[in-house]
Amino acid sequence: MTMPLMRPPRKNPVLRTPQMNLPPWARGRVALGLTAAAAEGRLELQVCQDCGAVQYPPREACHACVSARLRWRVQSGAGRLLAATTLHHSNDLFFRERLPWRLGLVRLDSGPTLVVHLHGDVNEPGQAVRLTARLDRAGRAVVIALPDPETPHMADDKMLREMGSDPKFRKVLVSDGKTPLGQALVRAFVAAGADIVWVGHAEPWKKLPGFDALRALPQVTLVPLDVTDGRSVVELAGEIGGKVDIVVNNAEVHRAHGIGARRGTDAARAEMDVNYFGLLRLAQEFGPALKGRSSDGATHATAWVNLLSIYALANFPPHGTFSASKAAAHSLAQCLRAEMRPAGIRVVNVFPGPVDDEWNQNLPPPKLAPETLARAVVQALKDGVEDVYPGDVAQEWLERWREDPRVLERELAAGG
Repeated sequence: MTMPLMRPPRKNPVLRTPQMNLPPWARGRVALGLTAAAAEGRLELQVCQDCGAVQYPPREACHACVSARLRWRVQSGAGRLLAATTLHHSNDLFFRERLPWRLGLVRLDSGPTLVVHLHGDVNEPGQAVRLTARLDRAGRAVVIALPDPETPHMADDKMLREMGSDPKFRKVLVSDGKTPLGQALVRAFVAAGADIVWVGHAEPWKKLPGFDALRALPQVTLVPLDVTDGRSVVELAGEIGGKVDIVVNNAEVHRAHGIGARRGTDAARAEMDVNYFGLLRLAQEFGPALKGRSSDGATHATAWVNLLSIYALANFPPHGTFSASKAAAHSLAQCLRAEMRPAGIRVVNVFPGPVDDEWNQNLPPPKLAPETLARAVVQALKDGVEDVYPGDVAQEWLERWREDPRVLERELAAGG
């Protein structure tokens, strides 16, 4: 039975900070379909469109009928453990530093047999298990066998924490605490067991609603942070950059209207200055510090979270310049993900639908409550996913965008 995780001891400042060694990351192009699904929290395997066979590992052709008509389909993951073993020696540096490591052989109810990583509560051959696809520290999909049903404290398993970014006992920076969403994020991280939550606020002279309640939380520390001011970002990074484990970039400016309904560029410049350049300033100052601590003990630096918008995928004309700024931030976040991946830092992009705040007050429901979105962010970190689309609107937009982006563009232009 997995024991609850205890607070790790303080790091000895005399010891050298270890460098990150990534697990084996080479995959063929076909196998990246498994990774693409795992990035959104799904276990998908190839299913033959001709004979219906489910196969693993991924191949170019069906193992049963040699058909090339293969499609990735979601699997339940239900199966049984056939055999288990414990690895005590490895030539790979990543696993050598983390031995012993448990592996097993699992037969899925849908047919295939997989070699998987084993959760600590999966022990006896014949035991019912549930397979899940997770991203490892190299950003590639691996398959893990979890106990079915769930066991107490199963999220504290050492191997499972290695594959995720659980905030428990970690130190978090939330870049903007003045909004209802920012404050909901702070409360969600405190509830998830974060050790320290630094909360940025750009105008410390203002008495903002909710700040007194945040100050009362023992885990919370308010810090001055204005993402439009490079000096402010540099000073904060110099003060806490070497301590932060998770950065949450939620600062944004959101104004309605598109191009013709508003004169001048002032509002659009403000949106770009915060939504795009704010991310760039944070990444330039905090990114190197996170990469340097990505293998620093049990609570190493682990993740960067960007609060984007579903409007980043396709422009929503009533909020046109805001959509454009989020699209630019999305592109920059993809660059950040590529640069952080070699250090094992996961970049999580969150694409919510309309949030129930002052900027979306004229939009009809459904809208996301800030608390719901905050819980989705924390859950994404626990599950180790990279892309999250919280809410009914975001899910619908995503489905339509994947079906045909050009059709979605025209539907939105027509008000649909």
